[in-house]
Amino acid sequence: MAVPDRPRQGARRAFRGWRARRPFWGGLLLALGGGEILLTEKASLKVVMHIGMQGLAGYLLPTLMLLLGLLILFNPGQRLFYSITGVLLSLGTWLTSNLGGFLLGLLLGVTGSCLAFGWLPDQEPRVSRRKRRRQARAARAAAPKGAGTTA
Repeated sequence: MAVPDRPRQGARRAFRGWRARRPFWGGLLLALGGGEILLTEKASLKVVMHIGMQGLAGYLLPTLMLLLGLLILFNPGQRLFYSITGVLLSLGTWLTSNLGGFLLGLLLGVTGSCLAFGWLPDQEPRVSRRKRRRQARAARAAAPKGAGTTA
């Protein structure tokens, strides 16, 4: 029986590592925006405001938004193209899909696309404020007394 070289990670820790290597929140928000717009297409006729062209475009744009959100999650290398297309599709739902899912889906789609566009893959992980303070205290304690003054 083979023994792995490194200790097993928990599922939560493995998911956090996977999530850190991609624009997770951007893709998730874009997919949620598309899903929300698709759900508002099924609202009753008393609730739905029919504005602009209806039919295929009303279902096509949010479906593509949902697909682009998933593509951002699983293929982050092409996130720039997906996010620009996602913004354009999100803005297009204003006319085709009940004012962009009553504005909620439109805002989720635009926000998610902007987050995905601005994500940088090679950025160092952020250090929390608490950890920075702890490191500063440790550096001050390690510095010799009087090293900061000049004669």
